[in-house]
Amino acid sequence: MRSSNRIEEIRSKAAELFANHGYGAVGVAELGEAVGLGKGALYHHISSKEELLYDISTRYIERLIENGRDIIAKELDPSERIKALSRAMINVVYRHRAEMTVCFREIHSLSGERHQRVSQLHNDYQQLWIDTIAMGVAQKKFRSIERTAIKGIMGMFFYSFLWLKPEGAQNADQVGDVFSDLILHSLVPSND
Repeated sequence: MRSSNRIEEIRSKAAELFANHGYGAVGVAELGEAVGLGKGALYHHISSKEELLYDISTRYIERLIENGRDIIAKELDPSERIKALSRAMINVVYRHRAEMTVCFREIHSLSGERHQRVSQLHNDYQQLWIDTIAMGVAQKKFRSIERTAIKGIMGMFFYSFLWLKPEGAQNADQVGDVFSDLILHSLVPSND
């Protein structure tokens, strides 16, 4: 029986190694050495290096989608949804920087269905924001924005892993609040 703690340790160490050195530069032998397992023992816990990359690339976005759906189910006000989604996103960035680095830098290494699935998960998460903004527009609390602007908002969040420092002066909620304030100001309806 595979130990979930051991698999999580392997996944975490692989994310660090892939983030620091690149997926292509880290072999199974290096990964096994980093977690104290021989090649055969490592394959007892993982099916392939690409499957490990896929797991790393999907886990954080699956958490975001689950958290986002919970927020939407609980919070009916679109402005409060934006604030909660923003905080949740930045908290994930703080906790999963290595995984995000790997996903965004190494997604091209995933083949076929795996690549499509990771892309679909990102689209599913973006749809939560689209739906929230559409709700605000319907309630005349927000102005309508183009899909390009929504992609820009997503980029602001997703690429914050490049510069955010969990040990920095602001905690995740504070950064999330800064981001949500920026978004909410951009959604204020015009006085036409």
